[in-house]
Amino acid sequence: MEKKPLFVVILVILSIIVILFLIRLINPREIDDVTPGIPCEKDLMNKADVMWVIPKFDNVSIAEDKVWCEKILIMKKTLGMHGVKHEYKEFGIDRSQEYLDEGMKIFEQCFGFAPEMFKPPQLEISNNNKKLIKNNNLKLKTIFNQITNKVYHCNDSDIIKNKFIDWF
Repeated sequence: MEKKPLFVVILVILSIIVILFLIRLINPREIDDVTPGIPCEKDLMNKADVMWVIPKFDNVSIAEDKVWCEKILIMKKTLGMHGVKHEYKEFGIDRSQEYLDEGMKIFEQCFGFAPEMFKPPQLEISNNNKKLIKNNNLKLKTIFNQITNKVYHCNDSDIIKNKFIDWF
């Protein structure tokens, strides 16, 4: 009698894994940490459908590098904003409208349009910052997005390394 419930649990877990694999197979590929200050392999950038851009990494505005901005635009990818400065737990701390505006302004100066999507660094975001993002009509992407999409990192800093992302 004990074998049947265990079998059902194993079957459910295997089904979830297969479904997740299929979802990740068809969903867009993404790349995090896109900015001139972090080297990024060209093949990773080419393989991504969505690029998550850091507007002011190491206190340097991406808008200052017009050649880089144009290079990213030419790739014709969907672009989203990935924090403002990409500091550790940056949006786990409550931020002001002015802080978010700075990142959005830099993004727009670089690409010629305002961001429509936002992903917080380390996927951490306070409830007040969730409201801030929503009040600015930005589509918030968090852990669910990370689980259901293949997400690469320019600096290959995630727990699961880029070379393993395509396996599942």
